[in-house]
Amino acid sequence: MTETTEDKSQTEIETPQSEAVDTAAMSDPEAVQAELAAEVAALKDRLLRTMAEMENLRKRAERDKQDAGKYAVSSFARDLLNVSDNLQRALQSLPEDEIGEGSVKVFVDGVDMTERELLRAFEKVGIRKIEPMGEKFDHNFHEAMFEVPMADQAPGTIIQVVQPGYVIHDRLLRAARVGVSRAADANNGNGEPRVDTRA
Repeated sequence: MTETTEDKSQTEIETPQSEAVDTAAMSDPEAVQAELAAEVAALKDRLLRTMAEMENLRKRAERDKQDAGKYAVSSFARDLLNVSDNLQRALQSLPEDEIGEGSVKVFVDGVDMTERELLRAFEKVGIRKIEPMGEKFDHNFHEAMFEVPMADQAPGTIIQVVQPGYVIHDRLLRAARVGVSRAADANNGNGEPRVDTRA
């Protein structure tokens, strides 16, 4: 009985609206058609915009997922860069004439193999070493530690690598710290190199 009463009230409510639309349609069917066409166009526009937004979100989520996979090791890799640097320093600290044969040579060979293996592991995850000696200074990949006046080098040429840099895929992991040449006449007044005191 309750359902019948509700059905009747809904029918009564709907009837006046549909009669009003029918009455308006009978009086000016072209106006109603134009109004409905405008509403359909607006809904199509909203649908297209929503679909485009969803596609953009899908692409962004996919890109974020790929970036997370590619660059997930960045923080860990930064810590290991110091290990690589220390292995290189250990190799450079012994003069060639002191290595000779015997246990010192075996030790040096072991350190060298360890460093090469670490660099191979870096390459597997997309980390490459930046060795910019002789290249033009690029602030995106290099950090200038000092400048030296040099007549035989073009200004802005890297003349010394203090610490190598690294990139992971297409992003900088650590800038290479370098010494850069400058014009011979632009010095401190005493011919000594300028040192970057900000570092």
